[in-house]
Amino acid sequence: MGEYLMAVHRKRFRVEDIVGGEMPILDVTDEAIPMHSEIMAELRAIRAQMAKGSVPAPLSGSAAMAAIDASTAQELADARTMLETYRAQIEQCEKLKIELDLIHDAIDRTKREIAVLHGKSFDGAEMAKVNGELGAVVGGTEQATQQILEAAESIDQAASAMAKVDSADQQKRLADDIQERVISIFEACNFQDLTGQRISKVMTTMKFIEQHINAMMDIWGGVDAIKAHVPAQVDTRSEDDKLLNGPKLNGDVGHASQDDIDALFD
Repeated sequence: MGEYLMAVHRKRFRVEDIVGGEMPILDVTDEAIPMHSEIMAELRAIRAQMAKGSVPAPLSGSAAMAAIDASTAQELADARTMLETYRAQIEQCEKLKIELDLIHDAIDRTKREIAVLHGKSFDGAEMAKVNGELGAVVGGTEQATQQILEAAESIDQAASAMAKVDSADQQKRLADDIQERVISIFEACNFQDLTGQRISKVMTTMKFIEQHINAMMDIWGGVDAIKAHVPAQVDTRSEDDKLLNGPKLNGDVGHASQDDIDALFD
């Protein structure tokens, strides 16, 4: 078969009509058709991309380097900020660790003080001994007081009888009786020596306890720090018990003296 040339009719532009010339008519062969299809496909793709959004203009070499430098600088600034944050958190953790170590040391020292108190003062044998000493003091004082009162009563009766008798023998017997009662009083007064010894033992134990309690208070900041946690005192005594505030010690305030009481009757 022979080759046929196909004439492609195209739109004639107005410029061509004005000039009056005629544009040469290009003959397109079958080999040009695929290239035309590819060009139209690319144009359709460009038109679709332009419809979705504007196409960013490519950056020049210096602009691209400036953008990279700016991005790198921002990343470095963010990294420095994050590093400073981590450093501050680490410092806070170190301070917290120091505080926790101090608390652990205080608790450990307090446990040792309590162990010493429990081993030497608060165990059953030691506290039973303290209670026994105090009980002996109370019992000895009561017995001696009873003996002194009985002797004083006998002396009073003998003195009254001596004033009523005229016989020398009876007076001598009464005088001997008075003398024996006086000796009995002297013997009863010996209780204060035993009482002093027993109370001294109790005071030694109380001082030992006080020292270790003060040591525990010092561990936790001293007396002032402990006062902040002391609950408010509530007086639960009855009306009669509230009146029993004596006997007062030397230096105690808030007590009325005998002179104050005498002044009320003047």
